[in-house]
Amino acid sequence: MQLKVENLEVSYGNIKALHGVSFSVDAGEIVTIIGANGAGKSTTLRAISRMVPSAPGSVLEFNGQDILKYSADKVVAKLGISHVPEGRRIFGNLTVTENLTLACFARKDTDQIAKDLKWVFDLFGRLEERKDQLAGTLSGGEQQMLAVGRAFMSGRKIMLLDEPSMGLAPLLMLDMFDALKEINKTGTTILLVEQNARLALKFAQRGYVIENGTLVLEGKASDLLDDPEVKKAYLGA
Repeated sequence: MQLKVENLEVSYGNIKALHGVSFSVDAGEIVTIIGANGAGKSTTLRAISRMVPSAPGSVLEFNGQDILKYSADKVVAKLGISHVPEGRRIFGNLTVTENLTLACFARKDTDQIAKDLKWVFDLFGRLEERKDQLAGTLSGGEQQMLAVGRAFMSGRKIMLLDEPSMGLAPLLMLDMFDALKEINKTGTTILLVEQNARLALKFAQRGYVIENGTLVLEGKASDLLDDPEVKKAYLGA
């Protein structure tokens, strides 16, 4: 088990967003969390990456290390947990290349950084074409490529992805998920939060369903695709 989440509780003021969420992700897996807007999907990722505080009694472990002992920057630098947030949050006043190299702030493996940069440009040819362009002038799809590429460059062991298909045209959306499969083949574990449940379950190996801050269902992604309740609630069937 690479990532272990047990009894995760998160509150925003007096509003409890997560109620004792527990799940796990094995090394090299692709796992998805699906659910309605406001169900707690994004909050789960933010808790893992230490962007929001977890309540006492919550357990978050990565490769046997207590995530709660690390600050958000050390979660990336020391543990190798990268987070592609909803909305991308790239640095618009920096070039594509500067965004990618900035993600390597804690890395010392200069030769591998150069290889990773080439790999990202091979994967996302549009980024290479625009490598000297300010990131804020990119299209939405190109910015999403940059956000994913930046997470790759951080030296990730696991990549947390929050709504990577949001705002993308259908063909570009499929291209993005093909790229994520290639990233997974490098040994990168993927934990994906996605509103497009059908796409997510076709992409992932296992899935969890969250409702009102509580995990209510889990299983193989193929089984969840065929589950009548999942179809009714999330697949438009």
